Amino acid sequence: MGRGKVTLKRIENKINRQVTFSKRRSGLLKKSHEISVLCDADVALIVFSTKGKLCEYSTNSSMERILERYERHLHAEAQHNSTNIEEISTMDHVKLKARIEFLHKRQRNLIGEELESLSLKEIQSLEQQIDTGLKHIRLRKNHLMLETINQLQKTIKEKEKEVAEIKLNQQQTNEMMPSFHVDILSNRNTCQAGGDGEVEENPRVGRPSAVIPAWMAQHMTNK
Repeated sequence: MGRGKVTLKRIENKINRQVTFSKRRSGLLKKSHEISVLCDADVALIVFSTKGKLCEYSTNSSMERILERYERHLHAEAQHNSTNIEEISTMDHVKLKARIEFLHKRQRNLIGEELESLSLKEIQSLEQQIDTGLKHIRLRKNHLMLETINQLQKTIKEKEKEVAEIKLNQQQTNEMMPSFHVDILSNRNTCQAGGDGEVEENPRVGRPSAVIPAWMAQHMTNK
């Protein structure tokens, strides 16, 4: 059975890390030399250790020439990408401008302007679009009108309910008033009194007054 996949991570032990670096560096230099010889490729390898020590390898061409070639390649690729971006932007601008002009023309056609340049087929297509748009507009208008009517009916019913409640309260109040007056009169009649030495309530002012006995009144008259 083959070995399982090894997860690459930093070697914590400093000595083991240094030994592994030396071994892998030698193997990397060997592989670089092999690919340059076998494939006739220009190879430049630059490695810095943890302590900042430089390790480099280049093919028969010098390191400087390979680096200059690399920089020229980057510059050319950047210019190519910039040109492509500008071309794409120009194309997008032209397409967008044409699209805007087309939409403006279509808008003018929909209101009956600049129809001279349209063919019979285009006129028929435009007429069909207008008919379809009018159908949608009418459906939306009818829907809004129904909603408005329903809301008005609801408001009227609420107002009618409020008026009915007010009338009912007034009717109940009016029905209670005669009974209230009868009770007051009955209480007044009950409080009135006659006879010697008794006290009766004056119906006008609502408070008791003293009644002079008959024998006292006669005595005062004889005097």
